[in-house]
Order: sequence, then structure tokens, then C-alpha cells
Amino acid sequence: MTPMKSIAGVLGAVLLLLAFAVQAATPFDAKMFQSAQESGKTILVDVTASWCPVCAKQQPIIQSLEKDPKFAGVAVMKVDFDTQKDALKSFKVTSQSTLIVFKGKTEIARSTGETDAARIRLQLEKGL
Repeated sequence: MTPMKSIAGVLGAVLLLLAFAVQAATPFDAKMFQSAQESGKTILVDVTASWCPVCAKQQPIIQSLEKDPKFAGVAVMKVDFDTQKDALKSFKVTSQSTLIVFKGKTEIARSTGETDAARIRLQLEKGL
């Protein structure tokens, strides 16, 4: 294998991984949220901030749940605590690291600062 083919293969693998990571969670969009609600989907709203250590602990847990076939139909939407103030207001959120589970238009569960994987899983299961 030539060095160029080797580099191309590595770059292709990296791009594939990045594409998967981007697909996993969707940045919050009010229209997408409303559409998911109207279709009766289970929705996890993840209020996060890049500087938040608790949020950093939550992320691998949420990513693991997204890969679990049990939660394949769950829409995960990330709200940026620093930039999406309208969303914070509409959800009545005052702190980053807040997780909110909806089943359609009904709020099922809410937590702030939760980093226990089993509790987060249980919270999400309530919306199924």
C-alpha cells in the first residue's frame, strides 16, 4: 500500500467517525422539537455548556444510551446553555447539565446535575 492510500484510508475512517458523532445528537431547533412532539416521539433535551464539568460527565452516558437499541427512536436534542437563551426560557431552565425527557408534548422527567448512569437511563426509560 502506498503512503498516499494509507493516509486516504485513515482520513476516510476519521470522517466516518465524525459523521457518526454528529448524527448522534441534534442541536436544538424549535421546529424540529415541535415536529418530534407532534409525532409522539420520546425526546431528550440535554442542556449543556462546553465549560461545564458535570455536562462533560453526562456526555458519555448519553452517547452510550443513544447507541442502545432500546433507545433507537429517542430524539436527543442539545441546547447550548450559553447561546440558546430562548430555548432555556421556554423550558424554564436556569442551569446547565439539565436533562428533560418528553413523550410527545408531555414532560415526563427532569434532572439537573445528574451523573449516575443508571438514574439517567431510568429517566429516559420513563419516556418510552
